[in-house]
Formats: sequence, structure tokens, C-alpha cells
Amino acid sequence: QVQVVESGGGSVQPGGSLRLSCTASGTDFSIYTMYWHRQAPGKQREWVALSTSGGRTNMRDSVKGRFTIIRDNTKNTVYLQMNSLVPEDTAVYYCQAWRREDSYWGQGTQVTVSS
Repeated sequence: QVQVVESGGGSVQPGGSLRLSCTASGTDFSIYTMYWHRQAPGKQREWVALSTSGGRTNMRDSVKGRFTIIRDNTKNTVYLQMNSLVPEDTAVYYCQAWRREDSYWGQGTQVTVSS
């Protein structure tokens, strides 16, 4: 059974940093594209970052230059390093492992950016 578990959320002041972790177990982590998504209160879920099995990464424009997605296949883990956080980054952050017909989601971790 595949399990995806996020951790690392919390509360931080504007300008601060957080690093989220997502670990996938029960499958060959290296073959999946790993996504980070987020959902702010009252808004639709949106894609934030991805890391493909081939090592390609991409970020949504609003986080480019502030967020970095880092993948470690030896630890079955993908990280989202978030710097220069702003209140608009407040959301529940979700991790997804995706490959063709297979899609597995974590339960989410809350990130709150507030002074």
C-alpha cells in the first residue's frame, strides 16, 4: 500500500522560511513525478512545484525565486524549501505522487504566514 506523508508545516512571520518534507512509501519512489500543491481558505487547490523522475523541475510563477523543490530518491523524499514567505503563501500544502494512472496524495500540512 502506497503512503504519502507530508511534514514540516507551521507558523512563520513574513520573510521567514520553512522546509516541507514528503515521504512516499510502499512503491518505487524514483519512477513517480512528485508534485506539491496548496489550497488556501476559500480558494481552489493549485499546483506549486513538480519534480519528474528524470530530474526536471518546475515551479509556478508566483513562487519562482523563493521556493525550491528538492528530490532525494535515496530517502524516498521530496522537499519544498520555502523562503521569503508572504501571507499569500498561507495554505494547506499537499504532496502528490503521480505516474500515468496512479496518483497518491498526502493528508496535507498547514503553512501559516502572519505577523
